[in-house]
Amino acid sequence: MLACFRFWLFLTAFIPCLHTLSAQQAPLAEMRGCWIVTLNNIDWPSRPGLPPDRQRVEFDSLLDALKATGINAVFVQIRPAGDAFYPTPSAPWSRFLSGQEGIPPLPEYDPVEYMVQSAHKRNMEFHAWMNPFRATPSLDTASLAASHPMKMLPEQRVREWFFPYGTRYYFNPGSPFVKQYIVGLVREVVTRYDVDGIHFDDYFYPYKEQGWELNDFDAFAADPRGFQYIDDWRRDNINRIVEAVSKEIRQLKPYVQFGISPFGVWRNRDRDPNGSETNTGMTSYDDLYADVRLWLEKGWIDYISPQLYWSIGFPAADYAKLSDWWGRNSFGRKVYTGHAAYKIGSNAVGDPAWNDPAQIRNQVMVNRAVPGVQGSIYFSANALLRNPLGVRDSLRNNLYAQPAVVPPAAGAHMAASATPRICGVKGEKNSIKVAWQVCNISAKGEMPYYFSLHRFPGSGVGDINDRRYALHITEYNEHTWTFEDKDVAPKEIYTYVLVGYNRANTPGYPSEPVVVKKTKKSAKRKK
Repeated sequence: MLACFRFWLFLTAFIPCLHTLSAQQAPLAEMRGCWIVTLNNIDWPSRPGLPPDRQRVEFDSLLDALKATGINAVFVQIRPAGDAFYPTPSAPWSRFLSGQEGIPPLPEYDPVEYMVQSAHKRNMEFHAWMNPFRATPSLDTASLAASHPMKMLPEQRVREWFFPYGTRYYFNPGSPFVKQYIVGLVREVVTRYDVDGIHFDDYFYPYKEQGWELNDFDAFAADPRGFQYIDDWRRDNINRIVEAVSKEIRQLKPYVQFGISPFGVWRNRDRDPNGSETNTGMTSYDDLYADVRLWLEKGWIDYISPQLYWSIGFPAADYAKLSDWWGRNSFGRKVYTGHAAYKIGSNAVGDPAWNDPAQIRNQVMVNRAVPGVQGSIYFSANALLRNPLGVRDSLRNNLYAQPAVVPPAAGAHMAASATPRICGVKGEKNSIKVAWQVCNISAKGEMPYYFSLHRFPGSGVGDINDRRYALHITEYNEHTWTFEDKDVAPKEIYTYVLVGYNRANTPGYPSEPVVVKKTKKSAKRKK
């Protein structure tokens, strides 16, 4: 209770000051992500059956708009419902690409390969968002392609792999064959593509629907694995899959992050003393059988992006209290809260706070004040880019006015980047050009993936992590290691420092500082 009282005092003192906070307080490392939904063509492509050239143009335009808004990572749904946005023998081509499941885009190309390259060209991370358990978009199996597992497997295996619930079929998490299948899908994507992360959302066991019951009692009775209650057995089914996927990714590419975006409430406190001060009708643990807190404690996932789709002060689930709860229960993993961009200005029933233009801005500022929370992901791209109540303008012009690097991947064991060296400084009439190089690379993986160039006023080095002094962040794998600083003035002295980052976004040691005095027509390097 004392902790909650202190947090309440913090909020009452903090929230009135939000309007006066500036973008200079933005951290240098901050997740600024956005989900791109392909299911039902919500975000991309705009409709099924578009020619590949049009699909590529639309995706590039989407990235350009998100980049201009300040977004530095995209979470693209490449496996919406038992299908795929890439060629694979394990699943049919998605109907949301060509208009018919199993038919590739013609002329055929690999959308995931293209999208990863497009994101990296813009210094944006690409996280492959997969729905591992949603098997079909509806109960209509007649329209499934012949390459869908429900059509390829014998009838006995189909009954073991899948179950109907509500309006669609789901993969059965209790089947060991399904576990192998999901791990194989992840292995294929991580091996084939240069992705930065694998991302699962909130669909584990299905959201409960009136009149439906999960029909897995026979499987539980046949192999309870020592569990007395079926709910615990179901949670263990999910735990085993999450752990297996985690191990597979780390064996293949340790820098690839594994993240999950669950329903925003793990458990209510009235059910569990470790739960949050919430009163939601459902929870991730009790209803979806997803023990997210355990995954964090075990270190099976690198980041969590809880879907906190409520406003600050909402009685049943207060955004600010939940942001604080997840930050305190992260066990050293990254927390990137999910924001409901789709609710802004929507006249949401029972939650008028979404008609306040400052709602998202206030949520971001709450995050920045909560230890353990290191960024945001917005649902979804088109909802954000429609700029409801000026939210995109607020991000672009204030909160995200300066670019940020993605926070280091938790638990990634990689070689540190070699320390770069500023080897050339040249003064022009209205600028200073800085050039650098990397020497003494002794091990694989030491070549920096990108750099940040920092400039401090005067002849001293300040705080490298202070966003105000981060002058420039280079593109990923950029081979032209120069930068022209045009924001300089004659007679002023500047100190430049360079930092290299490895693929896991971990910074290496800063370079030796270089002090430069700007003259009227040139610049002098001071020793």
